[in-house]
Amino acid sequence: MYIDLHVHSTASDGTLTPAQVAAEAKRAGLAAIALTDHDTVNGIEEALCAGEKNGVRVIPGVELSCVYQGKEIHILGLFVNHRDPDFTCQLDELLSVRIQRNQEMLRRFQADGFDITMDVLTHGNPQTVITRAHFARALVEKGYASSMEKAFQGYLQYGGKYCLRKELITPERAMKVLTGNQAFPALAHPGLYRLGWEATEDLIAYLTELGMKGLEVYHSSHNSFQSGKLRTLARQYGLLPTGGSDFHGSNKPDISIGTGRGGLRLSDLLLEDIEKAISSYS
Repeated sequence: MYIDLHVHSTASDGTLTPAQVAAEAKRAGLAAIALTDHDTVNGIEEALCAGEKNGVRVIPGVELSCVYQGKEIHILGLFVNHRDPDFTCQLDELLSVRIQRNQEMLRRFQADGFDITMDVLTHGNPQTVITRAHFARALVEKGYASSMEKAFQGYLQYGGKYCLRKELITPERAMKVLTGNQAFPALAHPGLYRLGWEATEDLIAYLTELGMKGLEVYHSSHNSFQSGKLRTLARQYGLLPTGGSDFHGSNKPDISIGTGRGGLRLSDLLLEDIEKAISSYS
């Protein structure tokens, strides 16, 4: 049985609703998925209901953004208690930082004559958590970029004129939010940060001291060599491997749920190990 522990919906920057994501997982033959939208758990109830109807187990999750040594990194929380009011309140606080940044990004685009509005960014879903993908899609739709990739390269590099960093959110705060919720924290897609292996290990060691329990060894952006190195680091630091496609629907059209760019296959044994670990922590 196969699983996918990193997927997104329209609650953040995916293009399928949480219910559609569950249905897509069913079509892909997956036993379980984790819905890990950015800085929000607003899609989880819908996904849980749809998962039950489709015979797909849905793991409540979230993906938090923070800044480490000037670089934005993401930390996954699996098995979050999405009904905990203190947790959702803290997510709202983190989300407010994202909203402020989005407003400033939009202001900068508009000041330079770009015909982009908040309605264009939300794409008919005012409750969505706006990310860089929303800006990229708007830039393509308005003809300012020929593709999502070109939009990211030309306008949405972190720290560039139009893409401010969220300097207020630290890894310590993100980890505290997750550990306080008794979630299972794991560093998302370490290979994407291009830190080099020495700095990547430093980051893993640092987050482990803060309470991190897992490492996303398997991801659509990782090749077999990277996954092998990350497996070694996970063993070295006593972390459990996790993995996922990082599915976003048509916002990342080359990534399919469950299989990523074609070669991803994640056994449900990964999920069993995580659940055993969680039960031992409590």
